[in-house]
Amino acid sequence: MGTIEPYDTASGKRYRVRYRTPNHRQTDKRGFRTKRDAEEFLTSVESAKSKGDFVTATDSRTLLRDWAPVWQSSLVNLKPTTRSGYDYTLRRHVLPRWGDQRLSEISHAQVQAWVSDLAVTLAPSTVRQIFHVLASMLKFAVRDRKLSRNPAENVNLPRIIKRRRGYLNHDQVAQLVSAVGTWGDAIALLAYTGIRWGELAALRVRSVDVANHRLHIIESVSEIGGTLAFGTPKSGHSRVVTFPAFLEEPITLRLSDKRGQDFVFASDQGMTLRNNNFRQRVFDPALAVLRERQPTFPVVTLHDLRHTAASLAVSAGANVKAVQRMLGHASAAMTLDVYADLFDEDLSQVSAALDRQAAARFAAHDWTNIAHVTHSLRNVIEDESR
Repeated sequence: MGTIEPYDTASGKRYRVRYRTPNHRQTDKRGFRTKRDAEEFLTSVESAKSKGDFVTATDSRTLLRDWAPVWQSSLVNLKPTTRSGYDYTLRRHVLPRWGDQRLSEISHAQVQAWVSDLAVTLAPSTVRQIFHVLASMLKFAVRDRKLSRNPAENVNLPRIIKRRRGYLNHDQVAQLVSAVGTWGDAIALLAYTGIRWGELAALRVRSVDVANHRLHIIESVSEIGGTLAFGTPKSGHSRVVTFPAFLEEPITLRLSDKRGQDFVFASDQGMTLRNNNFRQRVFDPALAVLRERQPTFPVVTLHDLRHTAASLAVSAGANVKAVQRMLGHASAAMTLDVYADLFDEDLSQVSAALDRQAAARFAAHDWTNIAHVTHSLRNVIEDESR
């Protein structure tokens, strides 16, 4: 246990608390006006030590900008795009506001006010991403005993309103395939397999099993500040995706004169396809032509073709586990959350299918006895209540 000692100052008697930190270093805290205040502080110190929540005053005075590199070094197994996003958010939003503030001085109310201010001009999803960086830094500070609690806990965040996704039907996919010309096979593959753009751009000849209509998705590529970064798929796991038989011919043609390490889809110079270039030079112009002819043609992005694949699979009768495996989601729950609207519609189709199969068998069934039983039961209940 620590000790409490009085001492005299020009302003009167004050109390000093001497105590040992968990690593047995002797320290003290001065300036308590009453012995009761000193006793309460000492009790809180001993309680924190017993619970493993003790934080030294020196540690808690760490500036957030000094804590940032420590937190960044703790982030392992991040995708290059994720790490780049964290770094940008830290420089652009977090450090300008919190960099010169001590960890112990950051309050829950301050964090809430900051989030509310961000929500005035930024989209809810952007606000959540920015908040996540600060909250993660403070959570790590708690784990390292720089803070006794995380002031970012239970902060109210803006609600994300999901935009209506662009789903194409089979006819619309066929029109888009025709509109992009020589890149039609790439568009069809995106729309009927659900692979991501980065997975398509990184797809190599050795990963294509034409005879069995399978793609082995083991690699993905992303662009960060103009530099291409290759890595595993977004989920961190490889997967096998099947493609429809009608794509066997164009894929076979695409593979001709290529070797195992070559990219299936590459630029005219044999270089890796870049999302922005492809979108600006191929996809967007083709979509503009289609919408000029048909103003009702859905406005979609390259990534929306992944959603189209999910929609077409569900309409073809695929269950949630099959869609999960196709898209590479971590769980079926995630698939249901992302595509709840598709499976709601699927439930209606299931009901209609059950009706088609069972209606004839019950066409002659007499249901009137249900009404008779219900009427008799009501009379019994009324008699007992009298």
